[in-house]
Amino acid sequence: MTTLEFVVAAAVLLCVSGVPALMLPARSLLGQRTTTVLVLTGSIMGLLGSVPALVGASAAGGLRLPWFLPQGQGAIGIDALSAFFLVLIFVVPALGSIYGLEYWKQGEHSGNGRKLGLFYGILAGSMALVVVARNGFLFMIVWEVMAMAAFFAATAEDDNPEVRNAGWVYLIATHVGTLCLLAMFALWKSASGSFQFELAPAMPQAVAGIIFVLALVGFGFKAGIMPLHVWLPGAHANAPSHVSAVMSGVMLKMGVYGIIRMTALLPLPSTWWGSTTLIVGAVTGLAGIAFAISQNDIKRMLAYSSIENIGIIMMGIGLALLGRAMGRVDWMLLGMGGALLHVWNHGLFKSLLFLNAGAIIHAQGTREIDRMGGLARSLPLLAALFAVGAVAISALPPLNGFVSEWLIYLGLFGTLGLDGGPGFPVAATAAVFLAMIGSLAVATFVKLLGTVFLGSPRRSGPDAEHRGHALSVMMTGPMIALAITCLAIGLVPALFIPAVERAAYGWMPATASGQALLVLAPVRWLGLAGVGLVALIAMMVLVSRIMLRGKNVRRGPTWDCGYARPSARMQYTGSSLGQSIVGLFSVLLRPRTAPPLISGAMPTATAFESQVPDTVLDKAVVPVFSFLGLQLPRIRFMQQGKLNLYLLYIVVITALLFIFGSMGVRP
Repeated sequence: MTTLEFVVAAAVLLCVSGVPALMLPARSLLGQRTTTVLVLTGSIMGLLGSVPALVGASAAGGLRLPWFLPQGQGAIGIDALSAFFLVLIFVVPALGSIYGLEYWKQGEHSGNGRKLGLFYGILAGSMALVVVARNGFLFMIVWEVMAMAAFFAATAEDDNPEVRNAGWVYLIATHVGTLCLLAMFALWKSASGSFQFELAPAMPQAVAGIIFVLALVGFGFKAGIMPLHVWLPGAHANAPSHVSAVMSGVMLKMGVYGIIRMTALLPLPSTWWGSTTLIVGAVTGLAGIAFAISQNDIKRMLAYSSIENIGIIMMGIGLALLGRAMGRVDWMLLGMGGALLHVWNHGLFKSLLFLNAGAIIHAQGTREIDRMGGLARSLPLLAALFAVGAVAISALPPLNGFVSEWLIYLGLFGTLGLDGGPGFPVAATAAVFLAMIGSLAVATFVKLLGTVFLGSPRRSGPDAEHRGHALSVMMTGPMIALAITCLAIGLVPALFIPAVERAAYGWMPATASGQALLVLAPVRWLGLAGVGLVALIAMMVLVSRIMLRGKNVRRGPTWDCGYARPSARMQYTGSSLGQSIVGLFSVLLRPRTAPPLISGAMPTATAFESQVPDTVLDKAVVPVFSFLGLQLPRIRFMQQGKLNLYLLYIVVITALLFIFGSMGVRP
């Protein structure tokens, strides 16, 4: 079998992986285990096909398929760019499937376990088909399958009103994006002469610009760029945690893939393409992390953090587009290389954090950060794995997030023109936004790590620290694998850079050559520095253990600020830790507070409450849809249920089209 055949067979196997479980009883563990085995088998087959294409061990392949649809032929293919995304598609869902054996036991979720397994597999398989599709018709078909599979997987607990509401918001948003993509492909067909994904011939710059904008908006809905992100926090927060890991770690990247693929096919871009994408990325990254630090729901916080990381990826793509417009191979390679590596990195550490969040919710029985605390004592391995993910997502050495952001930094600083070549100094200001995003990310995950794992439990009772959900190897194993991968990319980045470079050159024009990513970004020194840092930390831990050996170490409560009888409620909460930063961004975040009401000589019990709603969803989208919901029924009189009236509508519209056509107007 060729590499492409391996990938297609793997995608089909993933899509049907949940079918055998439908034939077995709803509480059957055999059905769930069969589904997991099929997912793992399909993922291994997919890696056998995608890895050789990525490292250059096999040539890129393509296949034309005759079909019954009227436009062109069905076409599939694999190149280094597709293979790069396929690796992530075949790794994260496989680990999530193993995790789900313990996290979402079918015996405990008989009402939705089989449904979740079915659509989880379809989601993974359809994403693989998305990145190998080479025809606009086929692409939209598998794109819609992916969108619907994600809807049914994310709304597994559809008996919960909050889950249903989040699902409807997702469904509306994803189909608004789909409408933009339909317009994009229609214009692509008009300009290029076919729906095939082939290098476009010369086309008017204005037409190419419109296609670019439609791609940015249509795929931006799926990627979650601001302000098109409205579906993302609710869907990720309410989905099962291993589904959240796949949606955040992988599915968002399908939007990124679409933008990269379409910009690779379009002719030479104008500089405003890159500038626009840089601005969109900077705003998305800064706004995403600002919303993240203001959240009290652990999964909503991670969801907004995903928006931030999509912003970082978009900044890298913007730099690459700018380099392509100005003929700078180094900008293209550093920008696209940093963006692609961050696609991998975010997929790994965000999946780790979402799986970790699921284990935390199992242990604490809540998603509210302010009700957690002290979990490091009862679950130290979980705390260590979360710390790895937190350091990685904060772009701190020696983990993988630092490497990809460093590539983007190098490219942005290169736009200053200090090397004697043509510069674009305005783009260098994006580095300032990237630095702000990084510092806020550190603050966000210091808040999250400290509130959840340190201090004392914020609830009283025998189940304050741990509710009895033992973390089996099925849950910890996938997290350990993800943590090791994050550490590997951070410590030996030179091992992964050739694959990144090959995928980046798959996007760049054929005339771009002569540059090597390992020369532009000497990441070997980063690896050596990371190894040294790990050795230093290990030595400090060893020395501290030796010094404390044989000594009586007394454990006490968290610093009590001088109170004689402190309680867990006196600790800093997550909300209080982030309050000052929320205040700095109050114009954007629009926080709502309900201060305590104290009156009389003997005041009654009261409380303080603070909420940060999604500004775009609550202040713009919901009011617009509420207005439409009130106004649209007024035109319901047109729907009479009479066939003769509907035929009259058709005749009138046809007559108008003939009139417009005779006047030379093309609708």
